[in-house]
Amino acid sequence: MAELSSRLRAVVDALPLRPGLRVIEVGGAPGAAAREVAGRIGPDGHVLVIDRSRKGVELVERHCSTQIAAGVMSVRLTSVEEATLSAGEAPYDLAFACRVGVLDGRHPARESEALDRLWRMLTPGGRIFVDTREPLGEVSRSS
Repeated sequence: MAELSSRLRAVVDALPLRPGLRVIEVGGAPGAAAREVAGRIGPDGHVLVIDRSRKGVELVERHCSTQIAAGVMSVRLTSVEEATLSAGEAPYDLAFACRVGVLDGRHPARESEALDRLWRMLTPGGRIFVDTREPLGEVSRSS
């Protein structure tokens, strides 16, 4: 089982989590942070992990099988630049990403497309957090 590193613990601790939230983690393999988030938002919340790699999705499925079976977590094979809500899927309250190149400045040409996709998956008051500061920076809607 993937353990939560001190860096990821600081990230999760910095998120404004509360019971019942719907959360997206971008690039969440192997699932350690998502599992911790699921525990903090409780059975009425949900974590969606999106990962562009089939291997990453398989790792999340393996390490978070209990949460997935309980319906408090799901995982989707997609890049953040192509992510969308499924038909009938409720929007999310917040999204976060750690070491995701398209969101942390390593691939600036694709960043606005990725952020636009995330904003469309969030509620009107939704928030996005990226590890561009210690431990996280919040992205404004005007970015």
